[in-house]
Amino acid sequence: MTAYTTDNLPGNLFQLLFEKSPGSVLLKADPPCFTILAVSDDFLKINLASRNEVMGKGFFEAFPENNQGLHGKTTAYDGFMNVVTTGERVYIPFLRYDVLNHETNAFTPHYWRCTNNPILGADNKVAYILKTIIDITGEVNAQHARAESENRLLLAAEATGLAIWDLNLINNDFSFTPQLNDLFGHTPETHLDLKSVRNQIHHDDMRNIVMRAYKESFKTGDYLCEVRIHWPDGSLRWVKTQGKVLFNDDHKPVRMLGTTVDVTESKRDEIRKNDFIAMASHELKTPLTSLKAYLQLLETKLNGATDPFIKTAVVKSGNQVNKMTALIHSFLDISKLEPGKLQLKTQNFDINKLIGESVTESRAVSSTHHLQFKHSGQINVNADREKTGQVISNFISNAIKYSPKGSEICLHSEVADDQVQVSVKDKGMGIKPKDQEKIFQRFYRADEENLKNVSGFGIGLYLSSEIIQRHKGKIWVKSEEGKGSIFYFSLPLSPA
Repeated sequence: MTAYTTDNLPGNLFQLLFEKSPGSVLLKADPPCFTILAVSDDFLKINLASRNEVMGKGFFEAFPENNQGLHGKTTAYDGFMNVVTTGERVYIPFLRYDVLNHETNAFTPHYWRCTNNPILGADNKVAYILKTIIDITGEVNAQHARAESENRLLLAAEATGLAIWDLNLINNDFSFTPQLNDLFGHTPETHLDLKSVRNQIHHDDMRNIVMRAYKESFKTGDYLCEVRIHWPDGSLRWVKTQGKVLFNDDHKPVRMLGTTVDVTESKRDEIRKNDFIAMASHELKTPLTSLKAYLQLLETKLNGATDPFIKTAVVKSGNQVNKMTALIHSFLDISKLEPGKLQLKTQNFDINKLIGESVTESRAVSSTHHLQFKHSGQINVNADREKTGQVISNFISNAIKYSPKGSEICLHSEVADDQVQVSVKDKGMGIKPKDQEKIFQRFYRADEENLKNVSGFGIGLYLSSEIIQRHKGKIWVKSEEGKGSIFYFSLPLSPA
């Protein structure tokens, strides 16, 4: 670098301009003193000093290098001597020098970025040194805080077995913490990449769960799924993955950050519970079927009976058996919702005809409400007819259960954006906003005093949600407390 040259000391004009310059001090090249000839206001402010205290003094007399603050690889003195001996500019990107507070007599940690420029005299030797500094304390402290936060996060992840990962959606660059190797049954030395991780995911889950959640995350910004993975030893494990998608200014997904955790034990407990429910429900079906048959025979025998109590008791007993049978079928359906167990038997059919059949059946079972169905002709879908009918019947039975006797329940279907949208509207008690978010979860029931006498286990809407989602449809609710609810689902139309 070319050094600056001067034939004499700066004049008054230069002195005035210099004092207003950012973070600068002009030194005489007279080691070991390095006498201060001019200093800017900014330099004094940064170092908590006054001009009278430092002018004419040696640099290290005014600003002594101390044991508390001297942590840089290059000291200020080393930097000055390099300039004097080489005649070259010296740049120090990082130097810690703690500032002494004269009022408290305590040192405050500070970090600097420094440049020492040589100024040549008439003999072409270094006569002065122009030192400029930038206080980077805030930047360094922020880096330290970020590093400390990351360390705490990594320690927490290690303690909980949580793997943290980062996926670049532009080039598929995939980085992760060592816990991911452990979650996928590998040693820490095993090299994993995105392809090898995906290859361990169960084929059905990769196709039906991962890819669906992946595409949906680009719309919502949230990624969530639970999948089965094959370990190298042949065992089957479960992992739960959650993530967030980051978008650029054009709202294009560019990055995904997330965590993965092993949920094998909880899933095994859930499967064991479902298997038990399925077994118990299956065993209960036989005596209930017999009981229903005996009640039907008894009802036939009592056709000519004159005692109204006996006839009413038999009818009510039959209704209770029907309710119990419906609950048992619901429990059996839950056990089929595990991946690979719920088989959809799709076919083309007119959904309006199916809705009409469901309304007729509901009228036969319950005559306490007025069911109305509005539609605009035939609408064909390709879906599982039986399971779709189960969803419709569940919507109707819920509307009957949670709305006043004698009130109207309206069903409606229409085509919108290559989807058929079916709705069931009631004039019941409505649903609180906090419950609307959870109402499709398994076994969830609103904790309301006026619902304690309403039968149910919180299964129907969960089953309906799973059935519709397996059809790649949507299910949702709109409700206002005291004014009723509208439950919706949509399914893709049959290809033309």
